[in-house]
Amino acid sequence: MPALRWKFVFAAAVMSAAQLLEPSFAQGADTYPSRPIHLVVPFTPGGGTDTLARVLAQQMGEYLHATVITENRPGAGTVVGSDYVARSSPDGYTVLLTTSAHAINQTLVPKLPYSVEKNFASIALVGQAPNILVVRPDSQFKRVQDIVAYAKAHPGKLTYGSSGTGTAVHLAAELFKSTAHIDLTHVPYKGANPAMTDLLGGQIDMFFGTSGAVSPLVKAGKLRAIAVTSAQPSPAWPGIPTIAESGYPDYVADVWYGLFAAAGTPAPIIQKLNQAVNAAVRSQLYSQRMASEGLDSPPSTPAELDAYVQAEVRRWRKVIEDGHITAG
Repeated sequence: MPALRWKFVFAAAVMSAAQLLEPSFAQGADTYPSRPIHLVVPFTPGGGTDTLARVLAQQMGEYLHATVITENRPGAGTVVGSDYVARSSPDGYTVLLTTSAHAINQTLVPKLPYSVEKNFASIALVGQAPNILVVRPDSQFKRVQDIVAYAKAHPGKLTYGSSGTGTAVHLAAELFKSTAHIDLTHVPYKGANPAMTDLLGGQIDMFFGTSGAVSPLVKAGKLRAIAVTSAQPSPAWPGIPTIAESGYPDYVADVWYGLFAAAGTPAPIIQKLNQAVNAAVRSQLYSQRMASEGLDSPPSTPAELDAYVQAEVRRWRKVIEDGHITAG
């Protein structure tokens, strides 16, 4: 009997402790945020993602009546910053703004120190934008169909540059290769600028680049846009067809940005952050600043971002495995 009585006493103590903890969790969600939020950017300062993060942080801070501080933690193709957030306390005070690399790295990076699908809580999709397929103005290629026809007649002769092996723009081209069943030769660079320099100089034939990277050169007449990689035509690129409508309806290779917290972050806090992001992307300042990036930012739910990331992991896993691509 004494042993049985001890079990009842212990169970009652556990229940009492749980009941005491429940209000504290609720109170924490109700008072969140009560201190600055750190928005981790896994890239160096000054780039497109960093610019987006600073505008987003400002607008989220206004909505939450809190300070949102951007914190750059670059390295290893976003792995350093992402791992930092994955290991952080799941309290909503450390969040990650990352890109398509988040889904790509799940397959691309051997011994990734975290699981994209298990160690993060999705908050909101911050935006999507197409890559742009560009050539020189004097190029013989004026349509996607021209490139495909030439590549099939001359396998491996056409070259395309990328900002590095395993980057989103590299995989956009690899997906194009496999979708169109053509052979193109990849020339990797350490960044978009040297790739476009060689494109302008005639050392490579084409380049898949972000809107922000190629738009100034297209507007200046130094490059010609042939197609966008989004599923639907981009308002930022009127008159430029999609690869999908050029004969390859299954092709889509958007650049995207998403906000994540550490797994285990309470749902009420995730919801508050989601509301702040959706308010931020609807703000006039955010819309104006992101227009040059061709960014589409519809409101989204955590569940929608979670499903989207899972689909992106599957999409790029096939491209990486079929192309035998390894991290550069």
